[in-house]
Amino acid sequence: MSVPEIKCRPPVRIELPVQFGRLRDIAFNLWWTWTPQARALFRSIDPACWQRYRNPIELLIDIEPTRWHELADSQEFIRGYRELVRRFDHYVAPDHPTWYETHYPETKAPIAYFSTEFGWHECLHIYSGGLGILSGDHSKSASDLGLPFVGVGLMYRHGYFRQTINPDGQQEHFYPDYDPARIPLLPVVDADGNDLKIDLPIAGRVARMRLWKAQVGRAPVLLLDTDLIENHPADRAITSVLYVSGREMRFCQEWVLGIGGALALKALGIDPGVWHMNEGHSSLLSLQRIAERTAAGESFEEAIESTRQNSVFTTHTPVPAGNEIFDRELAERYLTPWCQERDLPVDKILQLGDTGDGAFNLTALALRTSATANGVSALHGDVSGGMWNKLLASESRGPVTSVTNGVHAATWIGPEVHELLRAQFGEFEGDVSALPFDTALNAITDEELWQAHRVQKTRLVEVARDRLRDQLARHGRSPEELRDLDRLLDPDVLLIGFARRFATYKRADLLLRDMEQLKSIVRSADRPVQFLFAGKAHPADRPGQELIRSIWNATRDPELDGKLVFLENYDMRIGRYMVQGVDVWLNNPRRPLEASGTSGMKAAMNGGLNVSVYDGWWCEGYDAAHGWTIGPHEKQGDDGHEDHLDAVDLYRVLSDEVVPCYYDRDADGIPRAWIQRMRLAIATLSPQFAAARMVRDYSEGYYVPHSRVPQKS
Repeated sequence: MSVPEIKCRPPVRIELPVQFGRLRDIAFNLWWTWTPQARALFRSIDPACWQRYRNPIELLIDIEPTRWHELADSQEFIRGYRELVRRFDHYVAPDHPTWYETHYPETKAPIAYFSTEFGWHECLHIYSGGLGILSGDHSKSASDLGLPFVGVGLMYRHGYFRQTINPDGQQEHFYPDYDPARIPLLPVVDADGNDLKIDLPIAGRVARMRLWKAQVGRAPVLLLDTDLIENHPADRAITSVLYVSGREMRFCQEWVLGIGGALALKALGIDPGVWHMNEGHSSLLSLQRIAERTAAGESFEEAIESTRQNSVFTTHTPVPAGNEIFDRELAERYLTPWCQERDLPVDKILQLGDTGDGAFNLTALALRTSATANGVSALHGDVSGGMWNKLLASESRGPVTSVTNGVHAATWIGPEVHELLRAQFGEFEGDVSALPFDTALNAITDEELWQAHRVQKTRLVEVARDRLRDQLARHGRSPEELRDLDRLLDPDVLLIGFARRFATYKRADLLLRDMEQLKSIVRSADRPVQFLFAGKAHPADRPGQELIRSIWNATRDPELDGKLVFLENYDMRIGRYMVQGVDVWLNNPRRPLEASGTSGMKAAMNGGLNVSVYDGWWCEGYDAAHGWTIGPHEKQGDDGHEDHLDAVDLYRVLSDEVVPCYYDRDADGIPRAWIQRMRLAIATLSPQFAAARMVRDYSEGYYVPHSRVPQKS
């Protein structure tokens, strides 16, 4: 690893016996989030506290000192602790070269990965949805493969909102107030051991930033924070809330991420060989890099070319409106004083983000200052090319390419399925995409795989009942009604899951287009079906919130007999339970608006079968042997006509194909044909859509070819 050591101030609120002192190291390394043995050991320290927080920092702060005396007398705990320390040390400092070190021993320059959100675990809710979870999985797999990786993001003191649903189905929003001392982050310090603070020029004034470090296995991620007492209250609020609605505040956040992130790396002596902009939010970093190169004597045009040579850009949106676009006047107000101080031509800087509509487009800025641009599935690469290849050609640049997204297997595969696979090929380490999933599945019996799935499904049902009981108790339901929830969601009944951001194009209500058809499916006497929904709509997205209300109201329909359930406050925890426990994962966006989608990949790794429109990743993953498609493969007519065709086909696929296959049992009650589909899904899709494969693709096709030898200071 060639990322310089990032020094941090040690925690002061955790006191541990010397005998168990290494628990501190493990708690502050997010390796525990994807290591079952680590979570099991923390849970054993105080099961009630772990259930309340699921966060080892809070657990170690709150534990009663007398509990350590009990654990010191437990040989079982001591053995588990020592084995966990051994595993941890082996992971962070292996006695053999990592995948990256083996394949690219001479390419050691750091890879800087910028993202506006990171999703590693629900205890640190600085993520909204797919982009953040992808960034989290990317950093985890970069660690597994041993890349010289450093991430850069923002520390949102109030994170992303927690969702409640009121009795009328209206989404309500609550923003938590994170205490950084109680989450797995450490403050970065300077050479003298003082908190490192960096001056950030912004709109003719100076704000100060501090840095927090999240250690993700071997990979550090820096989170920038303006909530400092020496800042004006207006600037302290910049890093308050993820995806704030106000456009100027959003621009300020992206100024901190891009300009501030580049300054932070420089302050730490980190000179990246490659700069990866994961979406356009961080593209202002190119301006800071251009400014530094002109200050070093290059012309403006030379500085752009130098910046471009080792910049990589990934776009995640398939529609023009999804790009970060700001009024030119707003951008000019921030850029003019900044450019004047650096003797840069503000008109040419603004032109870098111009698309001919008088606005300042951060995607255009990223495209013009990057060596490569890629979409996140093969289809999305084509769609993005249709949007941007003309601009790229005008700059004598190559077309948009693609790297299909992947997911971090060890994070998303459930405990029982994980254990079956681990017994066959060992730990989920290194290049997971190279593990022999097909051989492992051949050695696992139908009964073993079905039992593992049943346990994970039952766990999901229990969690859903508990979550819904809390929700309905808040609504004032009677004890008898709350007791009836013990019968909600039968583990013996086919369970179909749908969970994602409630944007209108994702068509969460497609299932409701013909209520009589739906009722006939769910109320079948011998082959019933149940549906589990979860998801949030952005606080400013009124149509999305109306979708949630329509789903919620449908769950109250007595004729659906409790077969339609909506869980509030969708987060990584609920997401894990759902992808690990459902029988079928449903995905029905309007094509081609799903850039990739990753939830279906996670379900497939657990043996869940996909029912999806032919869009995003499913165009590459679909095989009739383990999944189903909905509707025609090409768009047909206007949105209304397409919705009708897809709804009709969804009901047909469920009634004629999915349901009969699930309920086709042998004399022992085992659905052999269904289990064969599960086997194929796990064996085929797990390696193909592992985040390890994704990071390997980025390394081979983007990072290494464009890596620059760091400058000597």
